Amino acid sequence: MNAFEVRRNRLYDWMAVEGVALAMFEDFEGRRDPSLRWLTGQPGDALLFLSLDKQSLLVPWDINMAFLYAKAEAIIPYAEFGRQPIEAMQTAVELFKIPFGSKVEIPAVTPYPVFLRYVEALNDFDVLCRNNGIQEAAQQLRATKDEEEIRIYRKAADITNTVIDLLEENVLSGKLDTEADVALFIETEGRRRGCDGTGFETLAAGPDRSFGIHAFPSYTGGPFAAPGMSILDFGLKYSGYTTDVTLTFARGVLSSRQEKMLSLTEKAYKLALAMVQDGVSVRDVAASVDAFFGKSKKSMPHGLGHGIGLEAHEAPAIRSRPDNPWQLKPGMIFTLEPGLYDPALGGCRLENDILLSDSGVEVLTNARIIRF
Repeated sequence: MNAFEVRRNRLYDWMAVEGVALAMFEDFEGRRDPSLRWLTGQPGDALLFLSLDKQSLLVPWDINMAFLYAKAEAIIPYAEFGRQPIEAMQTAVELFKIPFGSKVEIPAVTPYPVFLRYVEALNDFDVLCRNNGIQEAAQQLRATKDEEEIRIYRKAADITNTVIDLLEENVLSGKLDTEADVALFIETEGRRRGCDGTGFETLAAGPDRSFGIHAFPSYTGGPFAAPGMSILDFGLKYSGYTTDVTLTFARGVLSSRQEKMLSLTEKAYKLALAMVQDGVSVRDVAASVDAFFGKSKKSMPHGLGHGIGLEAHEAPAIRSRPDNPWQLKPGMIFTLEPGLYDPALGGCRLENDILLSDSGVEVLTNARIIRF
C-alpha cells in the first residue's frame, strides 16, 4: 500500500463515521486545495472523488502529468466531461454505484449559485456543502506528517540550509548587494539543487524597509544588508513541500535599541523552542513569548508560528488567540518566528522549521541572525 492509499484510508474512516458515500476535492485556479496532491500525488488542476467503498477517481486537466505522478484507482481526463465538474460528479455517482438518497459532499468553498446547480443535477442525493466537512478533515490530518513527508522535508531542509550558507557567504563578500540579487539567487540555487521553486514569493527587505512584517513590494532593486537590519524571508519547495525560514542581517554599529531588538528576538526564539514537547498547548507557547516581549514593553504584531507542508501556512497556527485549541504532537512540522519591528529602527525576525518526533525536537533549518 503506497502512502497515498494510506492517507485516503484515513479519510474513508472519517466518511464512514459521517455517513458520506461520495466526496469531492477540487484543485483548480480560483479554488485551490493541495489536499488533492496529498491524496494522489497529482501536482494540481484536477478533481478527485472518493467513495465510501474505498475507490478513487481522479479527473485531471493534464492527463500526461496524471499518468506520470498520480496514484488512483481510476483516472479519466477532465476533457471527457467538457471540463464541467458537475458532469464529472454525475459520472462518479454512476461509476461507484452510489445508492439514491446517499450523502455526497462537495467542497465547502463552492459558491452558493454553483451549489444549487449541484442540488439540481443530483436531486436523488443529499448534497452537502459545509464547514467542518471532509476538506477540513483532510487539513487536520495533514497537520501530522507521515514518514514519507518527513523524508521529503529533511531533504528540503538540507537544500535550504545549503542555500542559507551560500547566501551568508555571498552577502558578506558583497556579491549580493540588492534585494533583487538575493531573491533571484535563492530561486536559482534552489532549482539547481532539484527544488520545484520557491514556496512563496521571497521577502527581501533592506534596512529602510525591514520594519514591515511583510515588506511591499516583496523585493526591489534597492540595497540589501546595508548598515542596519535587513530581513530575508524565503522558502524552497521540494516535491511539493515548502520550507519557510527568516534570517536577519545586522550590519555595522547598531544603536542600543536595535541591539536590544535583536537580543530579545533571539531570547524569545530560545524560550519558544525550549517549550516544544508532546502535548503542549501551542497557545501557551505563543502566550509565553508575548509575555516575554511585554516585560520589555515590546509586542509582536503576528503569531509566533504556523504549520508548514504543501502550503506555506497550514495547521497548527501557533498563536495566543483564545480560540486556538491545538496541541503539539509527534509528526508536526511548524515554524517558530518571533520578530520585532520599528519604523525608525527597522525590523528583525528569526524563523526556523521544527519537527516534533517521537524522539524529541529536531530543528530542521539553520536560519540565524547574521552580524557583520
